[in-house]
Amino acid sequence: MMQELIKSAYELLLAKEYDKALELYKALEAQKEPTSYYYLGFLYFRGYGVNQDTQKAFEYYLEAATREVPLAQFEVALMLENGEGCEKNESEAAFWYEEAAKRGNIDAYNNLGAMFKEGRGVEQDYKKAFVLFSKAAQAGNAKAQFNLGALYDMGLGCEENKEKAIEWCRKAAYQGHKMAMDIIKRMQHDGQIVF
Repeated sequence: MMQELIKSAYELLLAKEYDKALELYKALEAQKEPTSYYYLGFLYFRGYGVNQDTQKAFEYYLEAATREVPLAQFEVALMLENGEGCEKNESEAAFWYEEAAKRGNIDAYNNLGAMFKEGRGVEQDYKKAFVLFSKAAQAGNAKAQFNLGALYDMGLGCEENKEKAIEWCRKAAYQGHKMAMDIIKRMQHDGQIVF
């Protein structure tokens, strides 16, 4: 019964029947179903079927995050990092990115890597940033591919390696990463690389 309700709610969400989806997610919330909190947060964050309310969205995401829903953990981290719907808190953001990463959220690996690279909310650590970017880059995350290329380019957390820097930048460019595309175009124009 619960699985059918979850499936129906998600199908309504995909069909953009937000009012009906909201009803089902509220029913699932009454049964303390973990992902219902995430989807209620999503509806409030976007203002789908309800008045947009980022504070309420944050509360729902946080409830889902504490129930170990990786997408919610990522959203909580993002909102904490940007101070959206809550007070900005980068160390809390790093905590939630780590929780989401532990559960396989590839975007969380990249964002946590950026925090370690820049020393925001955590102590700056290029080696940790390198490991985190590598994991996300190998999984196909374009931002992480670009970030990994930048670390190779500057020799931060790894040996400087211009070839690997270009290789990762090119991978990001192929996926449409704007900055990577601009760099590759400039390097081609300057004759630094062919192709």
